[in-house]
This record gives sequence, C-alpha cells and structure tokens, in this order.
Amino acid sequence: MKWPLSKKMEKYLRACDIHKDEQLTKFCKDHSRLCCSKCVDLDHRQCNQLKVLSEVKMQSSDLKKLSVRVSNTLSRLKKLQRYREDSRKAMRSSYAEFERNKVKKMRLNVQSFLVQCDDTSMNETFETVEYTVDEIRQKVNLLLTEFENGSIKEQKEELKLKQAPLISVIKTCIRHHGELLPLHEAMQKVKYQPELSLIAHYKCLDKIQQCEIYMNENFSDELFSVKGVSKYKVRIFRDSDTCHISAVCALPDGQVLVADYWNHKVKLLNQQYQVVSHWGVNAKPWDMCLITPSEAAVALRDHGVQFITVTQSKLVPGRRLQLQHDCHGIAHYEGDLFMCSNTALYKYSLSGTLVCRLYEDTSASVTVRKCAVSPTGDRLYITSPDQQKLLTLARDGTLLATYTDPALRGPDGLHVTPAGQVLVCGYLSPYTVLQVGWEGESKLATLATQEDGVRWPQSFCYSSSSSSIIVGQAEDDNILVFRVE
Repeated sequence: MKWPLSKKMEKYLRACDIHKDEQLTKFCKDHSRLCCSKCVDLDHRQCNQLKVLSEVKMQSSDLKKLSVRVSNTLSRLKKLQRYREDSRKAMRSSYAEFERNKVKKMRLNVQSFLVQCDDTSMNETFETVEYTVDEIRQKVNLLLTEFENGSIKEQKEELKLKQAPLISVIKTCIRHHGELLPLHEAMQKVKYQPELSLIAHYKCLDKIQQCEIYMNENFSDELFSVKGVSKYKVRIFRDSDTCHISAVCALPDGQVLVADYWNHKVKLLNQQYQVVSHWGVNAKPWDMCLITPSEAAVALRDHGVQFITVTQSKLVPGRRLQLQHDCHGIAHYEGDLFMCSNTALYKYSLSGTLVCRLYEDTSASVTVRKCAVSPTGDRLYITSPDQQKLLTLARDGTLLATYTDPALRGPDGLHVTPAGQVLVCGYLSPYTVLQVGWEGESKLATLATQEDGVRWPQSFCYSSSSSSIIVGQAEDDNILVFRVE
C-alpha cells in the first residue's frame, strides 16, 4: 500500500467509462456523475451544476464511509461466492453418490450373469464353451452400453445444466471482486491528490452499486430483518363485505395490486398504499401473479384467468383464458404459467395451451394450494395445507424436498423474492410468516407472528422499491406492511 499508484491504474482512473478514449475533466453535481467532454456535449449541456474536477471538494468523512461500504461489499461478494461453491460441491457430491450406486448395480448385474453362465457351462464340451464365451461377451457389452447410454448419461447432462447458473454466479463474483478491490486500493493511495481521489471515489461508488444490484438479485439466503410494521386500510365505500385479500403483487414502480376475494375486485394501491383504482371481476379471485412490470394474471374461481394491465394508475382488463380445472394458485416464469388445482400443478403457455401436468397428489382435498418459482426457474415451491407441508420441486416436477414445522400450520401464501428468498405463511394459528432456505428444507427466520398483528394470513409479497413485505389477510379490511432490511 506504500507503493505509488501505477501509471496503468492512473490511466484507467482518468479514462471515461463510457467513452474509453476520453479523459474525465468535469463533475456534474446535478447527476453526481463524472464527465468527459463527450459526456458533457451529449448528456449534460443543460445541467446547472457542472464543475471542473479541481473545483469539487470532498469530505474526509465521505471517504471513510465509502471505505466501510467497500469492505462490506467485498465481504458479501465472497460470501455469495462461497455459498454457490458450497451448493455446487453438494450437488456434485450427490450426483457422484448416484453414479457410484449405478456402477455398483451394473457390476452386480454383470457378476450375476457370469455366475449364471458358469453354472450352466460346467459340464459342457469345449466347442459349446467357446460359443458361450461369445454370448457372454455380447451380453456384457450390451450391459455396459445400456449403462453408458442410460441414466448415467442423462444425470451428467442434468448436472451440467444445474451447475451452469452456479458457475455463472461464482465467476461473476470473482470478476466483481477483482474489479472493486484495485479501485479500493487506489482510493487509499490517492487520498492526498484531490482530482484522482474524487475520480476514484465515484468510480468506486459506481462499482459498489453494480455489485449490490447483482447481489440483491442472487443472494437467496440473505436473511430479512423486520424493522417495523404499519397498517393500511384497503376497503372502499363500494365494498359490500369485509375484505379478504387473497393475493398481493408489488409492481416495480412501488404501486401494489391486491385481489379482494369477497368483494370480487382487484384494487390498485399507490406508493402510500391508498386505493387509486379498482376493477370488478366476474368471479372471486383466488390468486394473482405478474406477467410484465405492468400486467398481471388473475386466477378466478370460475376456472378462468383474467389478464389486467396497469396504465396511468388505472386498471384495464385484457384477454381471458378458460381452463378445465380449478386454479387456486398461479405463477409465471419466462412465458410459462404454473397453475395449482388443489391436487395438481400444471404448466401452460401464455396463450393458454396445456404443456404438461408437472405434479399430482390426490391423497387429500388440498395438496397443491399455491406455487412460486425461483428466479432462475430451476425450482418450484408448493404449499400443501392438508399435509401441513412446503414442497420443493425440480423444473420437471421431481420432488426435491419437503418441509414441515409446528409453526407452519395450514401453509397457504407463498412468495419468492427476486433475490431468491423463499417466504411462506401459516394460515392457521399460530399465524406466522417464515423465511425458508432456498433448498426448501430448513427455516431461516420467523418474520412475523400474531403478536405483530398477523391473523389468517393468506397472501403476501416483497416490494423491492420500498424494502417491505406486504401481507394480505382473510376477513380484514387492512393490509400489514413490514419494513425489512
């Protein structure tokens, strides 16, 4: 750290990140951006607070705060990298065990066949034995070919596919860490050089923001911490019954959609959670999911799915799908709709074409209530109220994990955040909202209980814009908004 800043790093610092051949000469206070001459001409000619770099002063406290923030970001990057490396290691170990068992079974099959051949050829003539050896060779080759072309090959292909997103995250973490650390070191070396110190500060800040956005999208096991709760009324004068909020969706701009089951309505709330628009559906809404940042699909009790678009703070109905079964739960991922019929999980296209039935359990009346999809699409989560379980499925419907907990009675509402955090609520006493590990096998935290005002929770979602968990409940005119970090 006592060595002077290298010429290569100084050249990198002074270069504009957008126009690589230009040097940074000014700072726009209106946008808190470093600018080269091209940046000024293209984007900042109308700005009032455009200063030459030498005119901009920085506080030493700003440098200290940024240094702490960099250290925390580097630590989180390493943690995310380690989590994904551990996941990959566990996955490879699991597949290795599967392969060992398959190899063992194949060996037993070959040995069993050889013993059978040995028993039948003990008293044969030489000519017959020679013919039997050819048959043995063909049979053993057939067993080996079946072994190579069978499940082992399929499992290796599946392992390759499942490892790909983990490897991508690991490589991205390494890249971000490798780019941020030299900037942090450079910031320490140039703290007595005002221009370079300013440049290093804002380049470092930009990189931190990139890292934080990426980690928020990928850090699935980061725990939520509840900082407070507020209550907001969602009943309007046209409602004829007590509200029953069966579904909640947070839009990227901070607005919120709620489905009111008893009043046959979908309501739009503004950023202050006030009802600004509503639309009466022709059947009671069971569930709802976002299709695009401004469009939602509403699952209705009459076997229909109604699409609704938010336009200028107004709800506009769109097309409608008609199904041949109940649809109590609905989720969307990259053009696929996943629908729960109480006993089965189906996959549909957005046009309404049935693709397949992924999972079914007819052992009770309500075994597949609601569903959610991981951000990478490789895991599906299902609540099973009658069995008191949270189920985790692979993309093809294979059951991967089952979770039960005395604190999770009547599991109903389910939500997966953009970062992959899994949230589930218990509709029956003790009325809980839990955070579960992305693998679907362990509880990470109890986020809310009856003591926090939770009673008959049936739906909820996480809003990235307000860093809050919005809870909708049965027989309640209010929603609960938990501020979280």
